[in-house]
Amino acid sequence: MKQNQIIAIAGGVIIVVLIGVAVYQSFHRGEKLSEGAATTSTQSTSDSTAPTEEAQFETVHITNGTRHTVPLDRILGGGPPKDGIPSIDNPKFISVSEASKDLSDDEPGIAIEFDGESRFYPFQILVWHEIVNDQINDRRFLVTYCPLCLSGIVFDPVVDGERVEFGTSGKLWNSNLVMYDRKNESYWSQILGEAIVGSNAGESLVVLPSDQIRYGNWKAAHPDGSVLSRDTGATRFYGRDPYGEYYTTPGTFFPVDAVDDRLEDKAYILGVVIDGEAKAYLPEMVQQRGVVEDTVGGVQLRIEYDESIDAVRFFTVAEDGTSERFNPFPSFWFSWVAAHPETAVFK
Repeated sequence: MKQNQIIAIAGGVIIVVLIGVAVYQSFHRGEKLSEGAATTSTQSTSDSTAPTEEAQFETVHITNGTRHTVPLDRILGGGPPKDGIPSIDNPKFISVSEASKDLSDDEPGIAIEFDGESRFYPFQILVWHEIVNDQINDRRFLVTYCPLCLSGIVFDPVVDGERVEFGTSGKLWNSNLVMYDRKNESYWSQILGEAIVGSNAGESLVVLPSDQIRYGNWKAAHPDGSVLSRDTGATRFYGRDPYGEYYTTPGTFFPVDAVDDRLEDKAYILGVVIDGEAKAYLPEMVQQRGVVEDTVGGVQLRIEYDESIDAVRFFTVAEDGTSERFNPFPSFWFSWVAAHPETAVFK
């Protein structure tokens, strides 16, 4: 699937949105992107690399009775309607031996381990669904993936004290997945992990431990684990990534509020926010050092490269030296810095 890059000279943002909508919508109808369709390099909607004050609200605002924490006009339609990208609400799982018939060792995905049970969610399935409402031993959790941002994040889906299902809203904020909860139908930003529109605006979801790793590394560590099945109830081209060269070419399909050239737009980072302080880490830097110690928001962090699974893990360190796992937000740099324009970068 070939993608040629277009440089939009006039009306750039409009062109970006129209192309993005067409591409995003065709993907989730199960269509193949036609030859000659394109990604487009985008710039900030303002002349500065920093967002305008209006673009980055720090408190809840009310417009025409609607509670929101980001400007409403920055939330864009991605093409598919609400639930047009179908979440997987009754996931089925198969054994490693069965899954290995379709998955190569290099296949990436999200790995979790709760209550002694290990599960792997291949990106080749998540790319078509973006959300899995799952549970282990009656404990519900939310597996999310935004292919536009390469961000796989697992949440504890508590809304108003109740664990509920989530679905895809059909909207994007800063080219990132906007979900909705099926209790109050508030909109939630995946990269923020918080509600941005609706009665729950300003509230956050707890991020649960997970690893964004390759299947071969996961199955070596968990040969008795379970893998998300292609039997999802939907017909999709599992095994074929509709985004083609998007991950390795410049530009995004949809505009973002801020750009920052400290890193390449699609550099893969691990981001954290503690007490309002945001910081991004390059996994390859941690891999080179083995262990990194840092302090963010007054909290001491220990960041370790685990060679057995080829992944980086974060831990908070208490004064007595005890540590607890703390999960970062994995994503492309452009997505992280658009959501957190004041982020530092560990060097």
